[in-house]
Amino acid sequence: SITSWGSGDQPNVRCTWNSYIRITEDERILIPIAGFTSTQNDVSKNDKVILTLGSREVEGFNNYQGTGFLVEGKARFTDCGAEFEQMKKEYSFINKLLEITIESAKQLL
Repeated sequence: SITSWGSGDQPNVRCTWNSYIRITEDERILIPIAGFTSTQNDVSKNDKVILTLGSREVEGFNNYQGTGFLVEGKARFTDCGAEFEQMKKEYSFINKLLEITIESAKQLL
């Protein structure tokens, strides 16, 4: 899930598939987007976002099969550039790219 909020305190929560998420070499998160208009409006006023992610393939604490993460960062949307074009080749449905610069990440399980 991706949580944003604009100038008020009302959160806006959207979801995407973990398999769509890409991590860059400089540890930014890239997510192909088609829609997310409310999130984009929020980010234009307040670029902070919170992501929650989970995977059964990553071993968690105490040999637990699966883990989750809480990621906080700054977001921006783009519809051009090399990263957008590369993601568009992989996901033809996108009309923008959500880029998140990680500020903190915490393992939950």
